[in-house]
Amino acid sequence: MPVVSVIHSASLADNCLTRNEWVCPLYLETRSSILLDAVGEHVQILVLSLAIGLLVGFPLALLARRTPWLKTVVLGAATIVYTVPSLALFVLVLPYTGLTVTTVVLALGLYSLTIIVRGVVAGLEGVPSSVEDAARGVGYGPQRLLWQVQVPLAVPSLVASLRVAGVSTVALTTVGAVVAHGGLGNLLFEGLQTRFFAQVLTASVLTVLLAFAVDLLLLALQKALTPWRRGVAA
Repeated sequence: MPVVSVIHSASLADNCLTRNEWVCPLYLETRSSILLDAVGEHVQILVLSLAIGLLVGFPLALLARRTPWLKTVVLGAATIVYTVPSLALFVLVLPYTGLTVTTVVLALGLYSLTIIVRGVVAGLEGVPSSVEDAARGVGYGPQRLLWQVQVPLAVPSLVASLRVAGVSTVALTTVGAVVAHGGLGNLLFEGLQTRFFAQVLTASVLTVLLAFAVDLLLLALQKALTPWRRGVAA
Protein backbone atom coordinates (compact mmCIF):
# COMPACT_ATOMS: atom_id res chain seq x y z
CA MET A 1 0.00 0.00 0.00
CA PRO A 2 2.72 2.52 0.80
CA VAL A 3 4.45 1.67 -2.51
CA VAL A 4 1.26 2.37 -4.47
CA SER A 5 0.84 5.64 -2.61
CA VAL A 6 4.41 6.71 -3.46
CA ILE A 7 3.95 5.79 -7.14
CA HIS A 8 0.66 7.70 -7.29
CA SER A 9 2.20 10.79 -5.70
CA ALA A 10 5.13 10.67 -8.09
CA SER A 11 2.80 10.47 -11.07
CA LEU A 12 1.19 13.80 -10.17
CA ALA A 13 2.76 16.87 -11.74
CA ASP A 14 4.32 19.17 -9.21
CA ASN A 15 2.73 22.54 -10.00
CA CYS A 16 0.88 25.37 -8.29
CA LEU A 17 -2.48 23.63 -8.80
CA THR A 18 -1.48 20.44 -7.05
CA ARG A 19 0.19 22.49 -4.31
CA ASN A 20 -3.03 24.52 -4.03
CA GLU A 21 -1.23 27.86 -4.03
CA TRP A 22 -3.05 31.19 -3.88
CA VAL A 23 -1.17 32.65 -6.85
CA CYS A 24 -1.28 30.16 -9.72
CA PRO A 25 -0.82 31.23 -13.39
CA LEU A 26 -1.66 27.67 -14.41
CA TYR A 27 -5.17 28.17 -13.06
CA LEU A 28 -5.67 31.06 -15.51
CA GLU A 29 -4.38 28.92 -18.39
CA THR A 30 -6.51 25.87 -17.65
CA ARG A 31 -9.71 27.64 -16.55
CA SER A 32 -9.80 30.57 -19.01
CA SER A 33 -13.12 29.56 -20.60
CA ILE A 34 -14.76 29.14 -17.18
CA LEU A 35 -13.49 32.55 -16.09
CA LEU A 36 -14.72 34.23 -19.27
CA ASP A 37 -18.18 32.70 -18.83
CA ALA A 38 -18.30 33.92 -15.23
CA VAL A 39 -17.20 37.44 -16.19
CA GLY A 40 -19.77 37.45 -19.01
CA GLU A 41 -22.61 36.55 -16.65
CA HIS A 42 -21.39 39.13 -14.14
CA VAL A 43 -21.39 41.88 -16.78
CA GLN A 44 -24.81 40.80 -18.10
CA ILE A 45 -26.35 41.02 -14.63
CA LEU A 46 -24.66 44.38 -14.06
CA VAL A 47 -25.92 45.93 -17.31
CA LEU A 48 -29.48 44.65 -16.92
CA SER A 49 -29.69 45.78 -13.29
CA LEU A 50 -28.42 49.28 -14.06
CA ALA A 51 -30.74 49.51 -17.07
CA ILE A 52 -33.75 48.67 -14.89
CA GLY A 53 -32.64 51.16 -12.27
CA LEU A 54 -32.15 53.93 -14.83
CA LEU A 55 -35.27 53.29 -16.92
CA VAL A 56 -37.51 53.17 -13.86
CA GLY A 57 -35.63 55.47 -11.51
CA PHE A 58 -35.18 58.46 -13.83
CA PRO A 59 -38.87 59.07 -14.70
CA LEU A 60 -39.83 58.22 -11.11
CA ALA A 61 -37.46 60.92 -9.87
CA LEU A 62 -38.96 63.44 -12.31
CA LEU A 63 -42.45 62.67 -11.03
CA ALA A 64 -41.34 62.77 -7.40
CA ARG A 65 -39.76 66.18 -7.79
CA ARG A 66 -43.00 67.69 -9.12
CA THR A 67 -45.17 66.38 -6.27
CA PRO A 68 -43.99 66.97 -2.69
CA TRP A 69 -45.97 64.11 -1.13
CA LEU A 70 -44.86 61.70 -3.85
CA LYS A 71 -41.26 62.75 -3.30
CA THR A 72 -41.58 61.88 0.38
CA VAL A 73 -43.09 58.49 -0.44
CA VAL A 74 -40.56 57.63 -3.16
CA LEU A 75 -37.48 58.65 -1.19
CA GLY A 76 -38.81 56.96 1.93
CA ALA A 77 -39.46 53.72 0.03
CA ALA A 78 -36.02 53.95 -1.56
CA THR A 79 -34.41 54.24 1.86
CA ILE A 80 -36.34 51.21 3.16
CA VAL A 81 -35.41 49.06 0.16
CA TYR A 82 -31.73 49.98 0.44
CA THR A 83 -31.63 48.96 4.11
CA VAL A 84 -32.83 45.43 3.30
CA PRO A 85 -29.86 43.00 3.20
CA SER A 86 -29.16 41.68 -0.30
CA LEU A 87 -29.67 38.04 0.68
CA ALA A 88 -33.04 38.85 2.25
CA LEU A 89 -34.10 40.75 -0.86
CA PHE A 90 -33.18 37.76 -3.04
CA VAL A 91 -35.37 35.58 -0.84
CA LEU A 92 -38.29 38.02 -1.15
CA VAL A 93 -38.06 37.95 -4.95
CA LEU A 94 -37.37 34.20 -5.16
CA PRO A 95 -41.00 32.94 -4.86
CA TYR A 96 -41.97 34.89 -7.98
CA THR A 97 -38.96 34.27 -10.21
CA GLY A 98 -37.45 31.01 -8.94
CA LEU A 99 -33.81 30.00 -9.08
CA THR A 100 -33.10 32.08 -12.18
CA VAL A 101 -30.93 34.99 -13.17
CA THR A 102 -34.11 37.11 -13.13
CA THR A 103 -34.10 36.91 -9.34
CA VAL A 104 -30.67 38.49 -9.15
CA VAL A 105 -31.37 41.10 -11.83
CA LEU A 106 -34.64 42.28 -10.24
CA ALA A 107 -33.17 42.45 -6.73
CA LEU A 108 -30.10 44.38 -7.85
CA GLY A 109 -32.26 46.53 -10.13
CA LEU A 110 -34.19 47.63 -7.04
CA TYR A 111 -30.96 48.55 -5.26
CA SER A 112 -29.68 50.59 -8.20
CA LEU A 113 -33.08 52.24 -8.61
CA THR A 114 -32.99 53.57 -5.05
CA ILE A 115 -29.54 55.10 -5.59
CA ILE A 116 -30.41 56.59 -8.99
CA VAL A 117 -33.69 58.15 -7.79
CA ARG A 118 -31.87 59.98 -5.02
CA GLY A 119 -29.12 61.09 -7.40
CA VAL A 120 -31.53 62.50 -9.97
CA VAL A 121 -33.64 64.32 -7.38
CA ALA A 122 -30.54 65.81 -5.76
CA GLY A 123 -29.17 66.85 -9.15
CA LEU A 124 -32.37 68.58 -10.24
CA GLU A 125 -32.77 70.33 -6.92
CA GLY A 126 -29.16 71.49 -7.15
CA VAL A 127 -29.76 73.54 -10.29
CA PRO A 128 -29.35 77.22 -9.32
CA SER A 129 -32.64 79.10 -9.26
CA SER A 130 -30.94 82.04 -11.00
CA VAL A 131 -30.20 79.81 -14.00
CA GLU A 132 -33.81 78.61 -14.12
CA ASP A 133 -35.11 82.20 -13.86
CA ALA A 134 -32.79 83.31 -16.66
CA ALA A 135 -34.03 80.48 -18.89
CA ARG A 136 -37.65 81.37 -18.22
CA GLY A 137 -36.81 85.00 -18.94
CA VAL A 138 -35.71 84.16 -22.48
CA GLY A 139 -38.85 82.16 -23.17
CA TYR A 140 -38.09 78.58 -22.03
CA GLY A 141 -41.25 76.61 -21.28
CA PRO A 142 -41.44 73.82 -18.65
CA GLN A 143 -40.39 70.99 -21.00
CA ARG A 144 -37.61 72.93 -22.66
CA LEU A 145 -36.39 74.14 -19.26
CA LEU A 146 -36.31 70.55 -18.00
CA TRP A 147 -34.50 68.90 -20.92
CA GLN A 148 -32.22 71.73 -22.02
CA VAL A 149 -31.29 73.27 -18.67
CA GLN A 150 -32.17 71.22 -15.61
CA VAL A 151 -31.33 67.70 -16.84
CA PRO A 152 -27.96 68.66 -18.40
CA LEU A 153 -26.93 70.42 -15.17
CA ALA A 154 -28.08 67.39 -13.17
CA VAL A 155 -25.95 64.96 -15.25
CA PRO A 156 -22.96 65.02 -12.83
CA SER A 157 -25.21 64.00 -9.95
CA LEU A 158 -26.93 61.35 -12.09
CA VAL A 159 -23.67 59.82 -13.28
CA ALA A 160 -22.27 59.95 -9.74
CA SER A 161 -25.26 57.90 -8.59
CA LEU A 162 -24.71 55.50 -11.50
CA ARG A 163 -21.09 55.07 -10.44
CA VAL A 164 -22.14 54.19 -6.90
CA ALA A 165 -24.86 51.87 -8.19
CA GLY A 166 -22.46 50.26 -10.67
CA VAL A 167 -19.73 49.49 -8.15
CA SER A 168 -22.32 48.29 -5.61
CA THR A 169 -23.93 46.04 -8.19
CA VAL A 170 -20.59 44.47 -9.14
CA ALA A 171 -20.05 43.57 -5.49
CA LEU A 172 -23.61 42.43 -4.76
CA THR A 173 -23.80 40.28 -7.88
CA THR A 174 -21.47 37.81 -6.16
CA VAL A 175 -24.22 37.14 -3.60
CA GLY A 176 -26.31 35.82 -6.49
CA ALA A 177 -24.29 32.62 -6.11
CA VAL A 178 -26.95 31.53 -3.60
CA VAL A 179 -29.26 30.97 -6.59
CA ALA A 180 -26.40 29.77 -8.84
CA HIS A 181 -26.34 33.04 -10.82
CA GLY A 182 -23.61 35.13 -9.26
CA GLY A 183 -21.11 35.45 -12.08
CA LEU A 184 -17.69 35.48 -10.48
CA GLY A 185 -19.45 34.88 -7.16
CA ASN A 186 -20.16 31.30 -8.24
CA LEU A 187 -16.43 30.63 -8.52
CA LEU A 188 -15.68 32.55 -5.33
CA PHE A 189 -18.10 30.62 -3.13
CA GLU A 190 -17.28 27.29 -4.78
CA GLY A 191 -13.60 27.95 -4.12
CA LEU A 192 -14.29 28.80 -0.49
CA GLN A 193 -16.27 25.60 0.01
CA THR A 194 -13.59 23.41 -1.56
CA ARG A 195 -10.65 25.48 -0.25
CA PHE A 196 -9.42 25.99 -3.81
CA PHE A 197 -7.24 29.01 -3.08
CA ALA A 198 -6.29 29.97 -6.65
CA GLN A 199 -9.96 30.12 -7.63
CA VAL A 200 -10.88 32.23 -4.60
CA LEU A 201 -8.11 34.76 -5.26
CA THR A 202 -8.69 34.93 -9.02
CA ALA A 203 -12.46 35.45 -8.68
CA SER A 204 -11.90 38.12 -6.02
CA VAL A 205 -9.29 40.02 -8.04
CA LEU A 206 -11.43 39.92 -11.20
CA THR A 207 -14.41 41.27 -9.25
CA VAL A 208 -12.34 44.20 -7.97
CA LEU A 209 -10.93 44.89 -11.44
CA LEU A 210 -14.44 44.82 -12.91
CA ALA A 211 -15.61 47.34 -10.31
CA PHE A 212 -12.70 49.66 -11.19
CA ALA A 213 -13.44 49.27 -14.92
CA VAL A 214 -17.13 50.13 -14.44
CA ASP A 215 -16.29 53.19 -12.37
CA LEU A 216 -13.75 54.46 -14.92
CA LEU A 217 -16.17 53.84 -17.80
CA LEU A 218 -18.94 55.81 -16.12
CA LEU A 219 -16.50 58.58 -15.22
CA ALA A 220 -15.53 58.81 -18.89
CA LEU A 221 -19.24 58.96 -19.77
CA GLN A 222 -19.73 61.85 -17.34
CA LYS A 223 -16.84 63.79 -18.91
CA ALA A 224 -18.24 63.16 -22.39
CA LEU A 225 -21.70 64.39 -21.39
CA THR A 226 -20.43 67.45 -19.52
CA PRO A 227 -17.69 69.03 -21.66
CA TRP A 228 -18.05 72.31 -19.77
CA ARG A 229 -16.83 70.56 -16.59
CA ARG A 230 -13.72 68.88 -17.99
CA GLY A 231 -11.49 71.15 -15.96
CA VAL A 232 -13.33 70.27 -12.73
CA ALA A 233 -12.23 67.28 -10.66
CA ALA A 234 -14.73 64.38 -10.64
